[in-house]
Amino acid sequence: MNEKDMVNDYLSALNSSITMYGSIIAQTDNPQLRQTLQQMRNEDEQRQFALYHAATQKGYYKPAAQANPAQIQQVKADFTQPPQQ
Repeated sequence: MNEKDMVNDYLSALNSSITMYGSIIAQTDNPQLRQTLQQMRNEDEQRQFALYHAATQKGYYKPAAQANPAQIQQVKADFTQPPQQ
């Protein structure tokens, strides 16, 4: 396995764990456990962000094109307006 594959595999694993933390945190009633899980999620998010930047700089990962302001506003409006019946 080459470096690019390892980096992309690790990025994928971090993305999955971050998603899983969100699901578990939402269902956790114990405040100490919830705080611990949030801290673990935050650490994985920081690790993922650093690895993402390293991967893009090396050309291992090509992010999607950035959204323009109109697209951002449209998504924001879609999520803030009540559904139409």
